[in-house]
Amino acid sequence: MPTYIYTAKNKEGETKTGHLETTDQHGLAILLRAQGLSLISAETVSETNHDKEDKKIINFFKNIAKKWGWVSLIEKMVFSRHLAVMIEAGLSLNKALQILAEQSKNPKFTKIINKIEDSVRQGKSFSDSLALYPKVFNNIYVNMVRVGESGGNLNEILKLLAEQMKKDHELISRVRGAMIYPSVIIVVMIGIGILMMIMVVPKLTDIFTEIEMDLPLSTRVIIAISNFLEYNYIWSIVILISLIIAFKLLYKIESIKKVFHKGYLYLPIFGSLTKKVNSARFSRMISSLIESGVPIVKSIQIVAGVLSNIHFKNALFESAQEVQKGKELSTSLAKYDNLYTPMVIQMIDVGEKTGNLSEILKTLADFYEEEIDNTTKNLSSVIEPVIMVIIGGAVGFFAISMIQPMYSMMSGI
Repeated sequence: MPTYIYTAKNKEGETKTGHLETTDQHGLAILLRAQGLSLISAETVSETNHDKEDKKIINFFKNIAKKWGWVSLIEKMVFSRHLAVMIEAGLSLNKALQILAEQSKNPKFTKIINKIEDSVRQGKSFSDSLALYPKVFNNIYVNMVRVGESGGNLNEILKLLAEQMKKDHELISRVRGAMIYPSVIIVVMIGIGILMMIMVVPKLTDIFTEIEMDLPLSTRVIIAISNFLEYNYIWSIVILISLIIAFKLLYKIESIKKVFHKGYLYLPIFGSLTKKVNSARFSRMISSLIESGVPIVKSIQIVAGVLSNIHFKNALFESAQEVQKGKELSTSLAKYDNLYTPMVIQMIDVGEKTGNLSEILKTLADFYEEEIDNTTKNLSSVIEPVIMVIIGGAVGFFAISMIQPMYSMMSGI
């Protein structure tokens, strides 16, 4: 039977909220009437205000999550939102977790929620129970929940977390969405190139071999690549996989990662986008942590561990040490002018002087998220000419390399 969260009034006109399990809203009204209450509104736990907009996204992610065994950001966002609603309605934490475990369509997430509920029942705090699963609930989540537990406003903190995750998801989705078009074009171009090497070039090579003519260097290079792909396709796959694995292993080395991440910052278009994304995430997360009551130094350290770019990460760790010694955050970040724009520094400075840093950072996050939205909307039109030039260059190189010998052959007849 569904669990209903209801709002009702008694004979004195006082508003009452709570939860009941029953077959439908009619049955709920009968049960409440027996208690001297009149039903005002009711909703099932699985049909809260934001469910409809989340349902389509969850359906897409849940199949992937089942296959690969990971918990999506959307699932954590909905978990936080529903948990906040149920706690606010008067359900105990254990009961709320049991309901959420039953509702989850992701077997791995169901198992984790059940283990968290078991841990809470054994006497551990909710935040300590969440900390046992760092790959699902990061430091930001755990620390904000810990503050909510100690402050007695866990439901408000969970709502704040849900909102922060929603904004983070929207931000990441915009950037990924903008990268789909160029990625597809490049993959298709590489695929067509491989097919040309395997199916077209060998036929032309046979003609050149029969005539025994001298070939230009570019033609010899293309023929050599074609022969290798045609007769050593297994080795080609092995080499490709080996290169991917080697790149991933090298990418884990901090010194090499620094070089790549430094390069990202200076790429045309993408460099600016990288800075905006990191600035937006930094502002949004710090704002949420400060608003929930986490100390500023601890907030900076937590966010530093979450940011993707290693240079932004290191800048925040160093800034946290300086803030701990008494410096202002704006002063500490000012020396990283290659990462943070003057506007970021100045707005943080205003927030520190007015004592309104959380709101200022939230405004800053909104600004950068809008900037990212505008950039990603126009990204396809900006990248398209570049891609056309690259494709044109590749096609031109191939055409000249293969047609030039044929033209020379025809001229000699």
